[in-house]
Amino acid sequence: MPELAVRFARTAAWPLLGLLLAACSARSPAPAPVPNGSAEPQVFFDDFSYPDTAAFERNGWIARSGTGHPGVPGATWSPAGVSFQDDPAQPGNRVLRMTSETDGTGAGARQVQICYQRKYLEGTYAARVHFRDSAVSGPDGDQLVQSFYTISPRRSPENPDYSELDFEYLPNGGWGASTPSMFMTSWNTHEVEPGTARNASGRTRGSLEGWHTLLIQVANGEVDYLIDGEPYAHHGGQEYPIVPMSINFNQWFIEDGVLDSREPRRYGEEIDWVFHQANAVLSTREVEQRVADFRQRKVPFVDSVPPHSPPLPSPCDI
Repeated sequence: MPELAVRFARTAAWPLLGLLLAACSARSPAPAPVPNGSAEPQVFFDDFSYPDTAAFERNGWIARSGTGHPGVPGATWSPAGVSFQDDPAQPGNRVLRMTSETDGTGAGARQVQICYQRKYLEGTYAARVHFRDSAVSGPDGDQLVQSFYTISPRRSPENPDYSELDFEYLPNGGWGASTPSMFMTSWNTHEVEPGTARNASGRTRGSLEGWHTLLIQVANGEVDYLIDGEPYAHHGGQEYPIVPMSINFNQWFIEDGVLDSREPRRYGEEIDWVFHQANAVLSTREVEQRVADFRQRKVPFVDSVPPHSPPLPSPCDI
């Protein structure tokens, strides 16, 4: 098992802040949720078995566009970096691929982020994600972040009315790490300038290339992060989330971590599925059983989590 630092003060890392300022692509209405008071479990599941990005957006996802933090200054958030591919390891299965690229300049960097609605708080979050330690094409070595996370907008500097829970994999190191590392961070608040942050973070050391099931349990004032069923970080106290969050994935380049090369290169992260059940603490095995059941019943998408009233903007529609 990779070594774990139970709490890690990541004050040098920029949080996922500039999401507040992003201009996002047009959205289509999401499917109607199960009404409040329903006896059915409140579940969100997406198998990412879409034929194209238009169908993906019709189910309520947003592919971020424009510029802004986090990442390399001047980089563009590119909806074109989102695609759907057949899974060579599972005939009939499809996966979402995020492709980011750079030529070593801000203007030549294309980063990718996808966001779902902001209405999730306590319960279990999970996703099956494929990390890559090397560039898909071109020279390798840029420091980048491949992530699965939940977040709410930060309304003002160091505002404690803020919540964020992160899985962030750095295949080429960064943030003080010289080797592949996974950071699991729960945020209380932060400020870009002068770079202050209040958070708790765990870290693995060593490669996580390949497919992994990432799981976050949020209940009773405690947050637990698990990878493939193994616990890696435990947080609570002031880092416990207090406001509804959106569900997100992204892939972006770390400022000052880009290779000194003008040769174009591309990096990829794949997602097989994402799952959330509100107000329930589930194990990795239980989540995987629910996903298998959805697939057996040919249910590619469900969202029975009621929207927040009034509706809340996510970081992608501010």
